[in-house]
Amino acid sequence: MRFAEPLVEGRLVRRYQRFLADVDTAAGRVTAHCPNTGSMLGCAEPGMRVWLSPASNPARKLAWTWELVEALPGVVVGMHTGRSNGLVREAIEAGRVAELAGYAVIRPEVKYGAGSRIDFLLQSPGRADCYLEVKNVTAAVEGGVGWFPDAVTTRGTKHLNEMAAMVGAGHRAVLVFCVQRGDVDAVRPAGHIDPAYARAFDEARAAGVEVIALGAEVSPAGIALTRRLEVG
Repeated sequence: MRFAEPLVEGRLVRRYQRFLADVDTAAGRVTAHCPNTGSMLGCAEPGMRVWLSPASNPARKLAWTWELVEALPGVVVGMHTGRSNGLVREAIEAGRVAELAGYAVIRPEVKYGAGSRIDFLLQSPGRADCYLEVKNVTAAVEGGVGWFPDAVTTRGTKHLNEMAAMVGAGHRAVLVFCVQRGDVDAVRPAGHIDPAYARAFDEARAAGVEVIALGAEVSPAGIALTRRLEVG
């Protein structure tokens, strides 16, 4: 995925009210939309170098969207969670995820379970339906390990339980961690942050839910999932 227009560089002043970020740019201070509802652990410290994309709709209230942050020297992180589904779909369609190759149809946002929506439903005649859930990983790393989630997520736990139920009903279910930072070699459930999610993760894998972690190359020019990562 390449950015449609050049990004504007700045320095983060503060992130607040979850969806807002003040950024100092060469043209002055602006308020940008923050498209990440998580805690952004290690990715939202004042003074960090950030990049913003201009809004395509001139009538939008906020003219900028926060896309990238330099979390550590030389480590640029894609913190826009809305990009993760597109990145995973791009990787599947480009043939970079062998386990998910060969499906004739990829349907986004399909209702299933107890009022939930799966990110993608992959279908082909003669094959079991594949329920695919994408989770974006940006949390601070230790020794090359990325953690998910970076805050308690009852919704994420619910999704794991529903995916396990799909496997029990004879379907296939796959969880894909989309890791938008280059310093991660492995992804693990963050039991120290959300013990319930970590337990549900282990139970879902035991029930047959498959887990894949894909690492990205991230730069102000674009983002692409190019690496296979270990899952802890």
